[in-house]
Amino acid sequence: MQSYYLAKIRTQNPLIHNITNIVAANYCANGLLALGASPIMAVAIEEMEDVPAISQALVINIGTLVGKEIEAMLLAGKTANQLGIPVILDPVGVAATQYRKQTVAQLLAHIQFSGIRGNAGEFAYLAGADWQAKGVDAGKGDANLNAICQQVARKYQTIAMMSGEVDVISDGNRIATLHNGSPMFPKVTGSGCLLSAISGAFFAVADKSDYFNAAVECCSTYAIAGELVAKSLKATQYGQFYTGLLDKLAEISAQEVEQNGRVNYV
Repeated sequence: MQSYYLAKIRTQNPLIHNITNIVAANYCANGLLALGASPIMAVAIEEMEDVPAISQALVINIGTLVGKEIEAMLLAGKTANQLGIPVILDPVGVAATQYRKQTVAQLLAHIQFSGIRGNAGEFAYLAGADWQAKGVDAGKGDANLNAICQQVARKYQTIAMMSGEVDVISDGNRIATLHNGSPMFPKVTGSGCLLSAISGAFFAVADKSDYFNAAVECCSTYAIAGELVAKSLKATQYGQFYTGLLDKLAEISAQEVEQNGRVNYV
């Protein structure tokens, strides 16, 4: 695969507005900095018209909903849509509670998302497929993951980025499967949230017409970074993986992405 947008992130240093969860906020901010982007972690509703106006992308993550956060997400998303900057949704644990279901339904009804990034359980819920999610974890099921990802992309007119042992990316027509990664990712809280955050950076430097390829490069870069870090670690060195991933995001090269990427187009 060809790596094009990684260099643009490091050159352009896009400002990425994150409304994310308290568990992952610090990791997302540091991951964006490591990659070459700039984070702004703003959640106050009073700022939700001003911050998108100075940002190049918005990432909305529903992981830990508190207070007036939903109102802030709606206002920020609508403002970003008006400004024409990409908006990414991470519907963390959407099927876990009625409140999360209602929140995501409201967000999807009022905001046009450029990308949706989540796990198989979250995507299965969005697609209406039979699946047994476990809290915020992916859970298990027998549904066709490629079809689920494509259905989410079509239903919401977005780029669907489904993370798992094999990542699946779809724009509703094309489907790419990514075969890089490490089983250590699910053992580090916030690793999925960080992928959503950096997808904001990749979308920020891409033309709307090329968001699909930007998503493929983003997810591949992230999975390859984790895969390369894990090679030098014992299977239980999750703390080392946590910090090593940040280090690798800072140093990974386009050549490493191109040489190690295992992408199939269905």
